[in-house]
Amino acid sequence: MTNGPTSRRFTSFAAMGEALNPAARNDTPDCSAQDDSAEHDQRATDTADDAAESHAEATATTNFQDAFGDVGALSMVELGGERQELDMPEPIEAQHDCAAIMATLFDLFRDTRLEASAQSIAWGFVNSFHYEAQKLEREEDRLCAELSDMTRRMDPSEIFAVEMEELQLRAQTKTEQRAAIECMRDYAADCYRAQTGHPWSPARGSKVSSGGTASQIAAIDFLKARATDHREKRNPTGPLVVFSGGQEWHDWQQLWAKLDQIKARVPHMTLCTTAQRKGADAIAASWAASRDVTLIAFTPNTARYGKRAGFVRNEQLANLNPVEAVVCQGSGLQSNLLQVLKAARIPTHAFRIDGQAPAPVATQRAAFG
Repeated sequence: MTNGPTSRRFTSFAAMGEALNPAARNDTPDCSAQDDSAEHDQRATDTADDAAESHAEATATTNFQDAFGDVGALSMVELGGERQELDMPEPIEAQHDCAAIMATLFDLFRDTRLEASAQSIAWGFVNSFHYEAQKLEREEDRLCAELSDMTRRMDPSEIFAVEMEELQLRAQTKTEQRAAIECMRDYAADCYRAQTGHPWSPARGSKVSSGGTASQIAAIDFLKARATDHREKRNPTGPLVVFSGGQEWHDWQQLWAKLDQIKARVPHMTLCTTAQRKGADAIAASWAASRDVTLIAFTPNTARYGKRAGFVRNEQLANLNPVEAVVCQGSGLQSNLLQVLKAARIPTHAFRIDGQAPAPVATQRAAFG
């Protein structure tokens, strides 16, 4: 037995209007019939909800519209290729299919002996977008470095001008490709969180999303705009909020709620974590990605300071004059950081490990094998 559709789709405004006006349909009972008024009101509410849901499903989010819809007229995908008018996938189709893949994966394994594998496979699906985005960014960096070298050479020849235009077009195409893949990665990560109850975070590196520009601009202006964007990401100017926590942490809702409160007070905040790849720091990194907050992963310099690196890093964080801090119970490094921040009179929110909500069932299953 198969399940029917959970929502109704409307292919025209006429069909939507008919759904919102039951009296206009032939199968609607006459008003003189003894019909329960509460049931009639509920039916009208349901049809309105169906129409609203159908409209939402047929409308892509702003991120998809920007990444997939606002692109240049021409593209050049590879070296030696032709300039082509290649379109992006439709924003609504990209968003819908991305969600469908994630939902289908969990539906396939749910309530079967393979259910435990669904989360790992879904994580890998999101991570594949992340890996591809990183690869495209490296290619984009290489092309922009070549373009920067060309702008420093004075050559009035027509051949040189054509080569520069083609190189800029290839760099612009890479920028647009990367922005689209990052958009799908971020949306798939949201779907992953909705299905598992856990935020997604990459295995290594930070997750930085950005939209690409669409205008055909001069090579020097293009490089300036890109350099400014990169400087803001790597050296952000917003008020700094420090975050650190232990590697054994599962209550992400508690931490996201506190970070949301801080962001409401400090809208242009920059989040600085202590760069651990799991636990509380990974939860904070996922929050930053979902809220479009710039993230700095402050890794201790063990090559220079050895075993003291973590404690030196804590002093450096306090010297950055953060406006606020969140510290979750973990190792001695977190205890030291809490003391350093309090000594510097920095407003700090401390969370005890035994103050977490109970672990989700999925986490308990994984713990017991």
